[in-house]
Amino acid sequence: MAEIVAEPVVTRKRSDGSFIKPEPIEVEPAPPSKIQTLGRLLGYVAASKIKLILVIFLVLLGTFFNILGPYLFGVGINNYIELGTVDGLGTIVVVMILAAVGSAITLAIQGWLMADIAQNAMYSLRRDLFNHIQTLSLRFYDRQPIGELMSRVVNDVDSINQFFSNGVAQFLQSIFLLLGVGAAMLLLSWQLALAVLVIIPLMIALIGFSGRYAGAAFALLQEALGELNGFTEESISGQRVITAYRQEEAAISNFEELSDAAREADGAANFLAMAISPATTFLTNLDLALVAIVGGWFAVQGTLLLGTVATFLNYARQFSQPLSQMTQITNTILQAIAGAERVFQIIDEQPQIVDRSGATEIKEIDGKVNFDHTDFSYVPNKQILFDNTFEALPGQMIGLCGPTGAGKSTIINLVTRFYDIQNGDIRIDDQSIYDLQQDSLRQRTGIVLQVPFLFSETVLNNIRYGRLDASDEECIEAAKLANAHEFIERLPDGYNTMLAERGGNLSQGQRQLLTIARAILADPDVLILDEATSSVDTRTEKKLQEALLRLMEGRTSFVIAHRLSTIRDAANIITLDRGRIVDFGPHDELMAKKGFYYDLYMKQFKRELLEELVVDEPQSASVQKSED
Repeated sequence: MAEIVAEPVVTRKRSDGSFIKPEPIEVEPAPPSKIQTLGRLLGYVAASKIKLILVIFLVLLGTFFNILGPYLFGVGINNYIELGTVDGLGTIVVVMILAAVGSAITLAIQGWLMADIAQNAMYSLRRDLFNHIQTLSLRFYDRQPIGELMSRVVNDVDSINQFFSNGVAQFLQSIFLLLGVGAAMLLLSWQLALAVLVIIPLMIALIGFSGRYAGAAFALLQEALGELNGFTEESISGQRVITAYRQEEAAISNFEELSDAAREADGAANFLAMAISPATTFLTNLDLALVAIVGGWFAVQGTLLLGTVATFLNYARQFSQPLSQMTQITNTILQAIAGAERVFQIIDEQPQIVDRSGATEIKEIDGKVNFDHTDFSYVPNKQILFDNTFEALPGQMIGLCGPTGAGKSTIINLVTRFYDIQNGDIRIDDQSIYDLQQDSLRQRTGIVLQVPFLFSETVLNNIRYGRLDASDEECIEAAKLANAHEFIERLPDGYNTMLAERGGNLSQGQRQLLTIARAILADPDVLILDEATSSVDTRTEKKLQEALLRLMEGRTSFVIAHRLSTIRDAANIITLDRGRIVDFGPHDELMAKKGFYYDLYMKQFKRELLEELVVDEPQSASVQKSED
């Protein structure tokens, strides 16, 4: 959690002279240690307390059965085989068989419970991660590549899943078996037990080595996989552009470079992890040999019975098994910690756009919008908007135009409070939007973007996204108002037709008509149109314009226009250049001023006229030729 510091970042001043309370600076604390990350991770497992207690009980019971078998084996040798009698040996064998069966049963039940605990933990972790992602501000997505984010949501979470599903249960089994076998050996013979326990410091050294070097290697591996997945996702999404510009070779080269980096990181991590295994095997065999030598010497001296030595050999094998498992589990834990650190970075990310204390809910908007000496920057020291001041009255259509990068889209991002300004104020119905609850503000504003986004759902549900409690009839009525009903009826399953990803089985115009229907259904009081007709043909544009006119009726509308002819009838036109408002007023008034807007309009008018002449020229030439 970020530490809150009292110093203000920015000062926002309203027109009445009052100040908007500034946001505090958040100073990032030192990153948590691996132990802290592991503890936080285990907190998800600890949420299933009753089942976890039952698992621990079963592990204890299974450990008892595992210890009982070798002990009975030694008793059988000492009391029956060495004495040359078989009376009672059958009972020992039966009890050993029952202990083996009991161990198998407890292991099976324990595995079933642990699988349930692991999946509950994973459900909670995925829920916390996804739910928190929904609360993050757009600034987070501006600096977070989608492919990298997907890598954290999928790959890093999967490494945690491996730990929850296998590592936790094995860790508990190993700990209890070590403690149980160690106690049993000390009770039988502390001298021989010391010969077995001599392996512990060496194993601890191996685990420490693995934790120090393999942990860093797994962290690098997760980062390399994140970059690789990010590039892959971006390349697949932009395959049309790659093909159009014949950049397949460059894409392959970049992929191979990132893939090679991931391979090297994976090789380094797994080499360190696998190098532990032969060292563990060597120490295990050395320990068995040591027990055999020391135990044999004690047996020859008559200090220990042969059956006790046999028991110790079994215990030594059992004791080395969890030690070997611990080194393997360590790698699983380290990989899970590397993934968890990246996942918790997102969960700990604080949303920058938050409701202030005492923010009020706004249920209805008349539509009066004021920008009051507004300054804005996406990143520090790179100002985008400079002292923007204007007013939109209820029901008015406000056009926004200007060169690329002038700040048009930024203004609409501020109206919906996707970002916070640095100075000035933005008011709706004379209330600062910073004193309103975000949800209620966005519920009363609607957006139709230049690039429509549709989900892999039915046509009906894509329209219903504007208001989830809407009936089928209301969705269909919205489609009719949006001029979308006719083409929807021609689809294979009508309104129940499943759309491909991003509506790929529809044309650009059809997708845009559906987003207009979605906006109509939402019934906003303030409407934002971000070049909603710039990517369609003239015939489709006419349908879109008719639908948009119905949508804008009675609503305050902000229209970003590529074709200036589409905003000629706006009540006022805002002309931006390099983040400053250089012209403001109706079309006729701005044309009469012959300022920046006039120059933009005339350049576009001349270009469109020239294009029409170029299109008509071949036809005119052919007519002239026939006359000749």
